[in-house]
Amino acid sequence: MVTKEMTIGQLLMEHPTVAPVLMEVGMHCLGCPSAQAESLEDAAMVHGLDADLLVEKINAFLNA
Repeated sequence: MVTKEMTIGQLLMEHPTVAPVLMEVGMHCLGCPSAQAESLEDAAMVHGLDADLLVEKINAFLNA
């Protein structure tokens, strides 16, 4: 299960198939060094997204 405390790097290492989901919501800098160490919660805030909704979307994608 994905949580908002996970870093982008950790998420992509464990679930590389979620990259298109992140790109779809505007997170295009997935390979940037700073993005790799950023939590999903922090990344959501920077992109003006609700972290809880983002995590719901990712988990729904993974469970589909």
